[in-house]
Amino acid sequence: MRDDFAAFILTHGRPDRVFTLDLLERTGYTGRVYLVIDDEDATGLDYRRRYGNQVLTFSKEEISKTFDEGDNFNDRRSITYARNACWQLARQVGVEWFVQLDDDYTRWSHSYDSAGEYLPACPQIRNLDTLFEAMVRFMKDVPYCTTVASAQYGDFIAGVGNFKAQGPLTRKAMNTFVCHVDRPMTFVGRMNEDVNTYTAKSRTGEVVAFTFSRVRVQQMPTQSNAGGITELYQEVGTYTKSFYTVMMAPSAATVRTMGVSERRLHHRIDWNATAPLILHERHRKSA
Repeated sequence: MRDDFAAFILTHGRPDRVFTLDLLERTGYTGRVYLVIDDEDATGLDYRRRYGNQVLTFSKEEISKTFDEGDNFNDRRSITYARNACWQLARQVGVEWFVQLDDDYTRWSHSYDSAGEYLPACPQIRNLDTLFEAMVRFMKDVPYCTTVASAQYGDFIAGVGNFKAQGPLTRKAMNTFVCHVDRPMTFVGRMNEDVNTYTAKSRTGEVVAFTFSRVRVQQMPTQSNAGGITELYQEVGTYTKSFYTVMMAPSAATVRTMGVSERRLHHRIDWNATAPLILHERHRKSA
């Protein structure tokens, strides 16, 4: 992997359960890896004992002054702080490109074969370096792109019939953010920070985010892995989480129920009210 690239695994309270580390090894990633923790993590010493110089620590208090948390709860159990710290950490370790990863990934898979045929079996990626290199090349070729991400397994409910699976790119980004140190994006909101950011900031043109749907990443089931922000989600539920996005982008976000056997509230985005659309020249009216 190129030496100006690093993988940042954002983690908290799980020094013995950083599943993404094992996944990176299984998928052939050969680049630099760092574990990003905050200075309020009671298990920080355990992280440093296990992973040594791979651990990077940032100040939650200082980062909290740089973005809108979206509430007055004074509860900093959130990944937003770590997300916003990554640009200063990238400069600290001397990399130009980096990818933000959660700590609970269990599989990284192909969604389509080289001929463009959908792969319902989801074969595991064997050379993650190639994927990251391709995403870096894409961002170099598209200088207005702020970030590009892999799809999630939930994006393919109903398989190839899901509209999100119809094209190679969609206008969103969650979980696996490939970024550049000179293209900062400030995540907002204590909860649902990724959705808050790609909706509220897509509307203003501050962020141009894409998901590459030809690959997908799988996480552990929601709220099944103790630590991180699991306890916060368990305390306030998805109702509160989803309404952060409604607050941030009220003209683009609503809250609806989703699920089959276990219904829960979840955000829904109106993309016609979110991402700016460029009209074709043929629609120009003559003077």
